[in-house]
Formats: sequence, C-alpha cells, structure tokens
Amino acid sequence: MDLRALLRVSGGERTDLGGHDARATPGGQGDKAAGLAETARTGERLAGLQERLWAASTAGDRRRVLLVLQGMDTSGKGGTVKHVIGLLNPSGCRIHAFKAPTKKERAHEFLWRIRRNLPLPGELGIFDRSHYEDVLVARVRELAPRAEIEERYGAINAFERELADDGVTLVKCFLHLSHEEQRDRLLKRLDDPDKHWKFSTGDIDDRALWPAYQEAYEIALARCSTGPAPWYVIPADRKWYRNWAISRLLLETLEELDPRYPPGDFDVARARERLLKS
Repeated sequence: MDLRALLRVSGGERTDLGGHDARATPGGQGDKAAGLAETARTGERLAGLQERLWAASTAGDRRRVLLVLQGMDTSGKGGTVKHVIGLLNPSGCRIHAFKAPTKKERAHEFLWRIRRNLPLPGELGIFDRSHYEDVLVARVRELAPRAEIEERYGAINAFERELADDGVTLVKCFLHLSHEEQRDRLLKRLDDPDKHWKFSTGDIDDRALWPAYQEAYEIALARCSTGPAPWYVIPADRKWYRNWAISRLLLETLEELDPRYPPGDFDVARARERLLKS
C-alpha cells in the first residue's frame, strides 16, 4: 500500500474538503489498538532510517526531510510532534513552531523567517505551522492586499521547487478536523484546569470564521500541491489514525530515499589490532 498516493491532493484551483471525512481511516490498520501498535512498530523503523540519514550527511549527503503540519486549532500539530517525532532521536530533528510574525519578521518578505529555520543536511525538520500562514490567516483576516496574497501562491511553489532541487523532501500534511470535533476538544480544555494554558478565547473567534478558513485551505491545498511538494489530507478526528498516517508517510518517504551509512575511511583490521594492544 502506498499511503502517499491514497492521501495526496490533486492540483487545481480548489480542493473540496467537504468530500473528505475527518473521521475516516483510509489505509488504516483496523481499530485504535491495532493502529497504536503499528505506530510503535513504525517508530522503530523510522528511528533507524533517521539515523542513517543523519549518518549519511557526515559523508556529504545533503538530503533532508521537512514535515509541514498545518490545521485548525486543536487539530493535533503538537500531538503529532509528541507522539510521532517523539519516537525519534531529537539530535537529528529540528522543530520550529511558527507564531504570529514579529515586528522584525514583518520587515522582511514572508519567506524570510522560513528560510532561517530550514533543516540542515541529514536532519528531519518539523514545522508546526509554516509559510502557509501567509495565505491562510492573512487571507481570512485580510492582513495583506488580496493581490499580494494571490502572488504568494506562486512564490511558495517556486520556493518549494528550490528546496527540492537542494535535496529537501517535503511532506506537507493538512490535519483535517471536523467543526464538531474541534468544539469537543476545546470544551475538554475548558473543563481541565491543567489545559487552560492551551486555551485561547481567540479560538472561539476563529470558529466564527470556520467557512472562510476552510475555503482558504481548499485554495492553498490545490494550488500548492505540486510534484516536488504534494499536500496530503490527514483525517484528524481520530488521533490514533492521525499519528499512524503521518508516521507511515514519513516511513514511505525515508524508505524511498534509502539513506546509507557511509563506509569507514580507515583499515578496520589495523584499527582492531591497535585497539587490542592499547
């Protein structure tokens, strides 16, 4: 099974998110218990491949992977980092969560802060939100002229082609959450004092703009799902499936890259002989 083919977004002018069931489990491994077990097994395989990617960079291999996580609040971006990336060696990961741009960042073009946080050769980079905020929030909240936002789609595609040419494999995941599930997750945060730090009244304001956000995502997903950098729609109402699907996408990506441990640049027999005499 190729999960990438199953979840990939076709290019065009607009994707119909209404045709995607946020509780679906396409390609999934049965029920929740089976999904959790498979995610754990996948994590072990991912960890080995990540180590090989990191090791290959010491011999000049410039390849790296960039996982982009986008979605509405409570869709599980942080949960993905915890439950999927948490299975890997943190020394080979570069995680960055993008907040609202600072005054300094706003003084530059919108991709400036993105370029400063790209993964280095051998690393697995993770973006919790990304350059897509500038065609999502900016579009819904009218933070830039519409003509400027329209130009950004082309700029993003050119930027991602540049990354691909430089050895970056992009895995762009839209965590597709239903309106009802988001309300339930927000209510759980309100009911648990230990989760109040994760709650913002702005989340309620954004729910009033849900249709506008869905439209913004539909446009961005279609216009910026390209050969070098496709988008994947991840049904996210079931957390176990979300984690399994993203770990599987990363596994397929790294298996295709097939990084190899570099050979040693020394005489093994001679090194063993010297060590035994030491």
